[in-house]
Amino acid sequence: MSIGILGKKVGMTRVYDATGVVTPVTVILAEPNSVSQVKTKEKDGYDAAQLGVDEVKESRVAKPNIGHFKKAGVTPKRFVREFRIEGKDIEETKAGGALNVTRFQVGQLVDVIGLSKGKSFQGVMKKHNFQGQGAAHGSKTHRRNGAIGERSTPGRIYKNHGMPGHMGHERVTVQNLRVVQVREADNVLLVSGAVPGPAGGFLVVRSAVKGQQKPVSDKK
Repeated sequence: MSIGILGKKVGMTRVYDATGVVTPVTVILAEPNSVSQVKTKEKDGYDAAQLGVDEVKESRVAKPNIGHFKKAGVTPKRFVREFRIEGKDIEETKAGGALNVTRFQVGQLVDVIGLSKGKSFQGVMKKHNFQGQGAAHGSKTHRRNGAIGERSTPGRIYKNHGMPGHMGHERVTVQNLRVVQVREADNVLLVSGAVPGPAGGFLVVRSAVKGQQKPVSDKK
């Protein structure tokens, strides 16, 4: 799996191909990612690269992190993530360098990782799709979850029971989205379909883990 790239969700639009077929796409702004650290198997036990995007003032960064970025020769970044690297990426990725959208090609399949939209505190009907209780004839519990089984047996509430609580703002991975366009001049990727999170939310775009087409061998 090749190293990915960090970006921001801009929004959704549509593109037309030469035959007039419409494809809904998500626009991802992926400005050049700074390489703030490179880990090696000899020193750290594994090969990895740390990327950062979205420049931020030093006053908004902890002092240890400021030193970390200065050591690599890059400005402080708001969003930082680490990728495992292998093969030629180990030789080509250097601290202080930068990666851009050209790491991806049109037609390539990618996985997009982000935080889903936060929905605040919600009841069981919205959060877990419960049916709810009676709406008339004396019922006083319309949208509650009802009995949860806590009496002498089992004497506790089972784990993972559907209860009211915080909804959304969770890590979500959407797999096997096709890269429709790569606009290097605009630092933009267009991928088919929807991706998690609100407009302006940070995203991780990586080469698809499961659906990637294997290279065709010339041997018969």
